[in-house]
Amino acid sequence: MEKNRTGTNNRRTGAAYEQAAGFYLEQMGYEIVAYNYRCRFGEIDIIAKDGPYLVFCEVKYRSGRGKGSPLEAVDGRKQQRIFRCAACYLTERGNTDALCRFDVIGIEGTAVTHVKNAFTG
Repeated sequence: MEKNRTGTNNRRTGAAYEQAAGFYLEQMGYEIVAYNYRCRFGEIDIIAKDGPYLVFCEVKYRSGRGKGSPLEAVDGRKQQRIFRCAACYLTERGNTDALCRFDVIGIEGTAVTHVKNAFTG
């Protein structure tokens, strides 16, 4: 598939790796609540339940080290965006007292790195 200027190929690639990350989480005992939750602040790739925790998960993929580690791509600005989206999600559902956690899944080639509680709000 050829890349185009609208980023369609990147979105398809991202969606495929988000689904793979969701499958990985399910294998680890998580229950997927939602994929690609969107609000005015941005998007959260995966929302899942892990025991008592509602987990907001960012998924980053890199085919190689040319653009750095996938985990490094979740910088402070991205973390704040995810935090605001999580607050919006919780407010919409009237669940502002939920136990929450922010995880990051980095996929590099075929290697998966899952960082639990990668950052706080």
